[in-house]
Amino acid sequence: MNSAPAAGTLVLAATPIGDPRDAAPRLAHELATADVIAAEDTRRLKRLLADLAVTPTGQVLSYHDHNEAARTPELVERLLAGDRVLVVTDAGMPSVSDPGYRLVAAAVERDVPVTAVPGPSAVLMALAVSGLPVDRFCFEGFLPRKGGERARVLADLAEERRTMVFFEAPHRLADTLAAMAEAFGPSRRAAVCRELTKTYEEVRRDTLDDLAAWAEAGVKGEITVVVNGAERKVSSVESELSGIRDRVERGERLKDVCADVSARTGLSKKALYDAAVMAG
Repeated sequence: MNSAPAAGTLVLAATPIGDPRDAAPRLAHELATADVIAAEDTRRLKRLLADLAVTPTGQVLSYHDHNEAARTPELVERLLAGDRVLVVTDAGMPSVSDPGYRLVAAAVERDVPVTAVPGPSAVLMALAVSGLPVDRFCFEGFLPRKGGERARVLADLAEERRTMVFFEAPHRLADTLAAMAEAFGPSRRAAVCRELTKTYEEVRRDTLDDLAAWAEAGVKGEITVVVNGAERKVSSVESELSGIRDRVERGERLKDVCADVSARTGLSKKALYDAAVMAG
């Protein structure tokens, strides 16, 4: 009785975000030995192979936003047949704002081993050089292209206290920075990181308002934007009374509202309750 072949391995490989010398030594080995290389752009892959002096022995397939859904089942079948499938994108780690997540999810669902070749990251490099706090951060990827949708997303992030990292296309940068200045306040500190690791690498640190004015003249290259998180708001009993009153008028019990506000702000529940009763 023939048994099914052991599943292969899905390998997500980080590629240089600019300088090919940043490639991990293991990347060259994986490119040379993989049974299948699924590449976001096969032309860029050829340049990378030339830079690393690598000749692949496996099949090279395109795997990008427009064929990801159709090609994923094919790659899963190759994995189930025992192949080692290597996924590479134009720059950075696959599945992070790039093709790959759909295949990872499908492979995990079929119990196929998934691993990664670590390497360059525009997110982490931009954070490191931004001069902004890096102890806590969140990655927001690309914002919506339409102004209304973008404004709604930014409004939801206005009180985010972690440092935020965004990707943006150069032709939309000025509009995005202006929208950020409106949502977060013009004096919020930020850094625009351009062409990281490349010849014309530039990091511009300023307020959102000034960065938006600078970007109006036009900016080229790969862009990562790092924005300082919101400052912690210092609450007082007096500043919370209006909100407490509004909630009580909408039908909530005063005792419950004061308990909720106390848990959120650290203010005394009794002090909030007494002040609300005194204020009528």
